[in-house]
Amino acid sequence: MRSVKLIEQWPVDHAAMAVIDADGTVLSDYGDQHRVFPLASVTKLLTAYTTLIAIEEGVFELDSPAGPDGATVRDLLAHTSGLAFNQHKVVAEPRTRRLYSSTGFEQLADALTEAAGIEFARYQQEALLTPLSMTATELKGSPGADAESTVDDLTRFAAELQRPTLLDASTMAEATTVAHPGLNGVLPGFGHQKPNDWGLGFEIRDDKSPHWTGSASSPRTFGHFGQSGTFLWVDPDAGLACVALTDRDFGPWAAEAWPEFTDAVLTEHR
Repeated sequence: MRSVKLIEQWPVDHAAMAVIDADGTVLSDYGDQHRVFPLASVTKLLTAYTTLIAIEEGVFELDSPAGPDGATVRDLLAHTSGLAFNQHKVVAEPRTRRLYSSTGFEQLADALTEAAGIEFARYQQEALLTPLSMTATELKGSPGADAESTVDDLTRFAAELQRPTLLDASTMAEATTVAHPGLNGVLPGFGHQKPNDWGLGFEIRDDKSPHWTGSASSPRTFGHFGQSGTFLWVDPDAGLACVALTDRDFGPWAAEAWPEFTDAVLTEHR
């Protein structure tokens, strides 16, 4: 398969990958499916999904105040709270700019902890990781960047994203619809995007260019990539998801290699 040949050429010491059908079937894989990798910002997908479960369980609501003054749970998920990237510093009014913020996800986890009366990592374990049998996944620090996992575990999560069992389908639909449309911002590693569309924790491809997914990826494609050289995307129009984990930090190599790889996956499995 061309996609496997491409991944074999990546300038990394270790890589693992899986392509997952909408019914959860693994269509192709590569590398050690049980090797643990740091996820970096792919962590945010797990944090967002945990938050959505908490909303359905009545812990708080999307429009509950959280984070900076005037911001809400929705804003923290959608990167519209006005918080800086990695500082507890407000640099814009809520809902005026799309400011990608790991600090926002830390404050999101703090808000969940306060509302639920349960420490975030424990809540995530009980609400998400245990039900999906993600036994190798662990949050080891920031809810925005410090989880570790395996392709095997994330395959289960990718299946859940395509056909939710822990969330109502309507919640997932809202989470993958643009929140606060029309806001511009910087997509880390790919520059300024007009607009920089985001759902509730899920980056939405739309017509962004350049982008880390492929030219054949549908505008409805959603997911996240991490600075540790990791990504997870779901293309609902293709009925496919893909997980790739590596041990080399994101850089020009990934910005060049990932779109070509994604296009090869879509061509092979559509």
